[in-house]
Amino acid sequence: MLFDLGMVPFTRYGSYLVLSRLGNAKRKEGLYLRNIRGGDNHDGAIFRIEMVADGVTVPFKTEATPTLLRLYGAKGDVKLCMSEPQLVQVRGQGVGLRLVLESTAADYAIQAGAGCWEINHFSTEIRLRVTPLAGSLVVNPTKASREEQVGVTFLPDEETGVLEGVLEEFHTVWKERSYPAFADGWTQVKKEYDEWLERTLSVSEEHREGLNEARELAAYITWSCVVRPEGYLPRSAMYMSKNWMTNIWSWDHCFNAMALTRANLPLAWDQLMIFIDRQDESGVFPDFINDRYALWNCCKPPIHGWTLRWMLDRNDAIINEMLEEVYEPLCRWTDWWFRYRDDDQDGIPQYNHGYDCGWDNSTIFLEGAPIESPDLPAYLILQMDVLAELANRLGCPEEAARWQEKAEMTLQRLLEKHWNGENFFATHSGSDQPTQGDSLIRYMPLVLGEKLPQDIRAKLITDLQERFLTENGLATEIPTSSFYRADGYWLGPIWAPVTMLLVDGLRRAGEVAFSQEIARRFCRMAARSGMAENFDALTGDGLRDRAFTWTSSVFLMLAHEYV
Repeated sequence: MLFDLGMVPFTRYGSYLVLSRLGNAKRKEGLYLRNIRGGDNHDGAIFRIEMVADGVTVPFKTEATPTLLRLYGAKGDVKLCMSEPQLVQVRGQGVGLRLVLESTAADYAIQAGAGCWEINHFSTEIRLRVTPLAGSLVVNPTKASREEQVGVTFLPDEETGVLEGVLEEFHTVWKERSYPAFADGWTQVKKEYDEWLERTLSVSEEHREGLNEARELAAYITWSCVVRPEGYLPRSAMYMSKNWMTNIWSWDHCFNAMALTRANLPLAWDQLMIFIDRQDESGVFPDFINDRYALWNCCKPPIHGWTLRWMLDRNDAIINEMLEEVYEPLCRWTDWWFRYRDDDQDGIPQYNHGYDCGWDNSTIFLEGAPIESPDLPAYLILQMDVLAELANRLGCPEEAARWQEKAEMTLQRLLEKHWNGENFFATHSGSDQPTQGDSLIRYMPLVLGEKLPQDIRAKLITDLQERFLTENGLATEIPTSSFYRADGYWLGPIWAPVTMLLVDGLRRAGEVAFSQEIARRFCRMAARSGMAENFDALTGDGLRDRAFTWTSSVFLMLAHEYV
């Protein structure tokens, strides 16, 4: 499998180092080595990469596979692999490799032993030791200035034409070690990746030809977006992307946990628990986390009970000790919504911002917030059902009865307050006036599956089929709406999480054929357009970040179970 570095970064499991193509007002267009620590408020560029021959830079092309990146030009080539999360190995023939430091005045290079150099890159808070193993290494100048950037150049041996070397990141003090030969390092990382690919959810034989390459792309994206525990992250964590969405949002992680459940339960459990590790004492989860910090200004919708139900249905190795870990935190998360987000005390919690909802700019928020939206009580009903099940399993029948009673009461309030006989609608908190637009979010109570009355389900499904379903799946705003935008984020584009939630709800409601058809359209689109953050509803073209993990995870689950 080959991929475009302008869309999908070259990296590996556990690493914060990334090779990808950048080009914008801040950066000269080219291939860059980046450090993705610290969130998505910077691109993390460390070096711009150049090929040199006869003392001058020469053009090159790239060929990227999951474990090997090849740069090639008229006079030779250079291969790069990441045999370890903190190690980039380099081997070239006939040409040299120059690393141009993307620097500020504080960054510098200093000699660190025979032929080796240390790069202290203040801008991204990283140190690198650069070591030549064949050929030589030239650094000039050693400190950035207004006129000139630091250049670190691997040059080939004059007799053999071969260069080989490594870049190793370290925190404070570099520790003496040996390095594997390039071929051995590449063999090691190939073995790790192949094991991941083997365990990735399969595609049925019938659809393998059309979806198998997309399956490998999804497998590579999910494998390569895992970072090792560090700083604020106490567990191995799957980032949403290593392009620029370099955080973990508190509903995105649920879909990644689900896709890992069957074959890699320990890592799946880490994905579910990582926000529980950082839960506030009030019960709320942060909006997102990364290796440096959490953002608490917003949150995300409570789909965690639905997620846990999915996981329990697909792996019976989830034992009571694990459920004890998650039960009390989910109780506090559920109570938080009723305690702190029900200003009018009508039993239906509210969103105070589009970000809390996950549908950032949906038309239900056109006139501001707070908004009572029918999706939120639906998620909470499912979460309370799961809490009732867990309470019974853990020997707390009175608590189980309390959760079941509250779930039923919330369902009745949802139907009384937000169903008009034809459709669900959202309102401003404390008002009965429906919001503007024609958003798919009003159909999210279908996640309740068989719990939703059959006549209501039938009306919603007919509406979905006639107005929201395109050749590629379910648009988030009907294409005939005056608010529809082809690249409008939640004003029309197709999104993986919504697709997954609705497909699952439809199947649980017995609408198997319709759920399969939505899944088939989504998977066909992703196979054609890649694992994008979202997709043009009418053309199916990928939009925004093109290497997104929740899209990859949803594709894998739909292709495995529903197509």
